[in-house]
Amino acid sequence: MAQANPRILPGYRLSISFTLVYLSVLVIIPLGACVVTATQLSWEQFRAAVWTERARAAYALTFGASLAAALISAVLGLLIAWVLVRYEFPGRRIFDALVDLPFALPTAVAGLVFSNLYVANGWLGQFLVPLGIEGSYSRLAVVLVLTFIGFPFVVRTLQPVLGALDAEAEEAAALLGASRWQTFRRVTFPALLPGLLTGFALAFARGLGEYGSVVFVSGNMPLKTEIAAFLIVSRLEEGRPNSYREATAIATVLLAASFLMLVFINRLEARSRKWSG
Repeated sequence: MAQANPRILPGYRLSISFTLVYLSVLVIIPLGACVVTATQLSWEQFRAAVWTERARAAYALTFGASLAAALISAVLGLLIAWVLVRYEFPGRRIFDALVDLPFALPTAVAGLVFSNLYVANGWLGQFLVPLGIEGSYSRLAVVLVLTFIGFPFVVRTLQPVLGALDAEAEEAAALLGASRWQTFRRVTFPALLPGLLTGFALAFARGLGEYGSVVFVSGNMPLKTEIAAFLIVSRLEEGRPNSYREATAIATVLLAASFLMLVFINRLEARSRKWSG
């Protein structure tokens, strides 16, 4: 009798077919349609649409703010995950539940709340604006709201990793005379690095695609606080014959750049896993 392969679950063909159809209908076909629409422009038209001074400023703010917010989220997420996993304190479950709030909260609500907090007469803005800290309608505002949206990805990625860490390795390092910082740097952090990079990549990707919250806090000023997603919407609203194609051209540039950066981060994560293992 032929032995069945235990690695193949019952219904394998059906499930893989469903997965391929799902990916094709919801991911591959829409992205392919975006690229095909953009290719209907000539090279001169494509370059004129995606490489204007306004477009370059929007790219720089979108990627720069997303990168800065992801880095801040990585630090804050590591700290919050460490506290929630390693310490017991009153209200711990409540704080753990609050981490998921940015997932459930509509991003437009988050943008509205942040814009009201940091304006000159807001609860926080009345103290920060006289100090020269503009937390609303500025680039700093974009970073703040993207950090609020991105840090839960880091926390939820690191919590199971921290929970599964072997405490005996840390105890052995302490018995051998290592300080707490040395134990963290040489024993704990290498094990956390792959998960931290995963959370960073998720927060970065979320920031690149964010629109609803940013439009409320940035002011959407061309060349200053306009993100690429808002530039795409602006192109669509112009109503010119090539407006839709120009919008998809800008979207294609964002798609290509995001894909390349995520591939780089994933390769870095894979190398960190090999190094930590």
